[in-house]
Amino acid sequence: MRYSVGLMLLMIMLVSCANQKNLRLANFSNDQKALITAFDADKPMRVFKINNAKDSVLLRQQSSYVKPDPNDITLRHFTKRLFATVRDSLSLGVGIAAPQVGILKNIIWVQRFDKADAPFEVYLNPRIINYSDQKQIQREGCLSIPNRKATLNTRSKTIVIEYDTMEGEHLEETISDFTSVIFQHEIDHLNGILFLDHLNQDVNTTN
Repeated sequence: MRYSVGLMLLMIMLVSCANQKNLRLANFSNDQKALITAFDADKPMRVFKINNAKDSVLLRQQSSYVKPDPNDITLRHFTKRLFATVRDSLSLGVGIAAPQVGILKNIIWVQRFDKADAPFEVYLNPRIINYSDQKQIQREGCLSIPNRKATLNTRSKTIVIEYDTMEGEHLEETISDFTSVIFQHEIDHLNGILFLDHLNQDVNTTN
C-alpha cells in the first residue's frame, strides 16, 4: 500500500512538472490565444495606439521569444491576422510588429522593397547584430502613433540581422537603404522603443 501511494505521488509530481514545462514552452498564453483566435485569419486586429494609456503601457514593454513551429496552429493564425492588419485599408503600412496588436512576441512583418515586387515577409525573433556607421535620412510614421511623422537621421544605412523562419531555419542577412529602416523601426517595437524616441520628443503629442 505504501509503495502504491508513493508511486502515485511520484507520478503526480512528474505530470505536474511536465505541465509546467509545457506552459513555459507554449508560444501563447490562454489570454493571447483568445485574442488571436477571436476572428478568422483574414480579419485585422486592433492596432494599439500610444495616445491610449493602457495601449501605451503595453507598447513600452519588451517582447519575448517565440518558438518557430509550422505546426503551431495559433502561431500560423496569428501571423496571418498580423499580415491582414498591416494591409488593412485603415493601416496600409510597410511593416508591423506583434506588440502593436497587443501580443508581446518577437514577430514582425516587413515589406521588402529591396526585392522584386516588394513582397511582405514574416520574421520570428529578429535581432540586429551589426549597424553600419553610415547613417541615412528617412521620414518615418507609425501605425501606433496617429497623425505624426518625423525625419530621422539616426538610422544606419546598412544592418545585419539574424532571425528564425516559420520552418525553424535560423538565418542571417544584410539589408540596406529604406528596407533597413523598416527593420530597425519594427525591431525597436519588440524592445518597447518608438521611432519618436530617437528624437527625444514627447510621444504623446501629435500634430
